[in-house]
Amino acid sequence: MPRRFAIGSAQDLVQAERDIRARVGDSELDFGAMAAVSNIYRAANAIRNHMEQQVLAEEDLSWAAFTVLFVLWIWGDQQTRHLAAEAGVTKGTLTGVLKTLEKRGLARRRGHDADGRLVLVSLEPKGQDVIERLFPAFNQGEAQVSAGLTTREKDQLASLLRTIIRTVEED
Repeated sequence: MPRRFAIGSAQDLVQAERDIRARVGDSELDFGAMAAVSNIYRAANAIRNHMEQQVLAEEDLSWAAFTVLFVLWIWGDQQTRHLAAEAGVTKGTLTGVLKTLEKRGLARRRGHDADGRLVLVSLEPKGQDVIERLFPAFNQGEAQVSAGLTTREKDQLASLLRTIIRTVEED
């Protein structure tokens, strides 16, 4: 049986949606919402897997580790709670990611000067070198996975996804 829901051709994905509709079709459900959300999920996972295998593997980084380095590179030192939120991971996941990044000399944790209960995370020079070297390749990967869209479609998609993010975050 093909893996219709996780990975497949465009026909497989459409057939998976039809199969779901056939199975639960007598229920009063918002099939448009189901298709939109399930496709966001599938697209996000497909992109994450592609980027980890094709771009991040070169530096032996996970998506979460790359995101942590990126946040520190763009916005500088972060409290762990803010870093976890910006990276889209739990504090527990962040702890594991930081342990790995520290072992590799890419990031460093230290106590906050004014409040010893807080922990700040900094990008180490080696981490800055890695993210600056890796980011152009990452962006090329982004360009590759969105190559089937026109510039206008990319802008529209980004805008629509921002709307969904705001809706979820308002709840």
